[in-house]
Amino acid sequence: MSHRTPQQIADHVREGMFANDRASKALGMQVLEVTPGRAVLTMTVREDMVNGHDICHGGLIATLADSAFAFACNSYNELTVASGFSIDLIAPARLGDMLTATCVEISKAGRTGVYDTEVRNQRGERIAVFRGRSYTAKGRPAVPEAHG
Repeated sequence: MSHRTPQQIADHVREGMFANDRASKALGMQVLEVTPGRAVLTMTVREDMVNGHDICHGGLIATLADSAFAFACNSYNELTVASGFSIDLIAPARLGDMLTATCVEISKAGRTGVYDTEVRNQRGERIAVFRGRSYTAKGRPAVPEAHG
């Protein structure tokens, strides 16, 4: 095991996970910050994300929040997956809006964790709140260590 700081581990996870995260990349998400137990991601609402009511599809807002959750709960480099989540959509997001999802760890005990994500637009208006529940597979890294 390496002797890296918790932040160095979080940076390693950020780089390694995002490199292989085809879904988040396809939606144009950017990872602004990953610290132990916390992550901040952004996504701009594009034309192909708008539904028949001319607002961002709620499932895509959930995907942004879920991606922030994934980076936060894997930030310790232990393979962690979602065991469930709930989301409340509070206000619509519209074409061109820049959404920021900030996920913070609420609880981490044994193999389970609880994480809250808030999604806001570029005016700071709350768009959604998301609570994710995580399950950690002990002994498996989220991102393998580089050798050589």
